[in-house]
Amino acid sequence: MKKLFLAILLSGFTIISSFAQKTESLQIAWPAEYKWKVASNQKTNAALMIELIPGNETLVNWSVMATMMSYKNMRVPDITQVPVKLFATTKKSAPQAKLTVIEKGVKAGHQWILYKIESPSFKNSNKPESQLYYVIQGDRTLYVNFVALKSSTFATVYVFKWTNVFKASQLVYK
Repeated sequence: MKKLFLAILLSGFTIISSFAQKTESLQIAWPAEYKWKVASNQKTNAALMIELIPGNETLVNWSVMATMMSYKNMRVPDITQVPVKLFATTKKSAPQAKLTVIEKGVKAGHQWILYKIESPSFKNSNKPESQLYYVIQGDRTLYVNFVALKSSTFATVYVFKWTNVFKASQLVYK
């Protein structure tokens, strides 16, 4: 009887332990019209970065690029600090860059923010690039995602389109 009780108790701990080890990820429905392919996939113990480009383009010659980054075991107390810190880094290489916060909120208990950084040029390049960011704080992971265009600004139609894509994303647990 003691062995049966011990077996039930241990299996209970296994169930609780596996429940506590749920894997969290951010699921984004990237628009199919681009026929995305993975251009880069980099992983460390602390972070993961995946870059997507249209299927017929290269990392050297892309028109639109989607980037997904996740920082494990990173929690920010105030999501509005993320754009400020990332923008400070951008300003070092793109002094004329402009930061615009589009929207922020809380979704299922997780704070998020949408913002764009528009850069007409960089110190080492005259080519423009603008990014529209979606950052969401997961339970134990900070997700930083953006779509980039080789343009000095984001047209309103693109902001609307990508805002809807990002806001439809979901944190999922397996």
